[in-house]
Amino acid sequence: MSSLVRAWVLAVSALVAGVAFAVDVNGNWTASFETQVGTQSYTFELHVQGSALTGKTKGNLTGENAISDGKVDGNKISFVEKATYQGMPLVFNYTGELKGDQIHFKREIMGFPAEEFDAKRAK
Repeated sequence: MSSLVRAWVLAVSALVAGVAFAVDVNGNWTASFETQVGTQSYTFELHVQGSALTGKTKGNLTGENAISDGKVDGNKISFVEKATYQGMPLVFNYTGELKGDQIHFKREIMGFPAEEFDAKRAK
């Protein structure tokens, strides 16, 4: 086999392997978790295009908000939610790790300890 053919075969194999192991976070995810201001119930509508993550969040205390600065890197995701609670603007920074039909999230706000919770794929 010539070196050009070998290189082509390796490139195609790497591409196929990358597609086969790519994670799919597209869709709706739901979570309910305890915070300092009570139980929060969230729906996350996530859309992935390449390594960009877009979508929106909808929380029982914060309403519906667009996702910004969203990124996907393997099975890890991150994004920002800008929300308002009782008239006060808030910025939540999310990081998450996908494991099957579950995302383990860490959510940070204004230097407070991170809130950790799991979101499950809506069926």
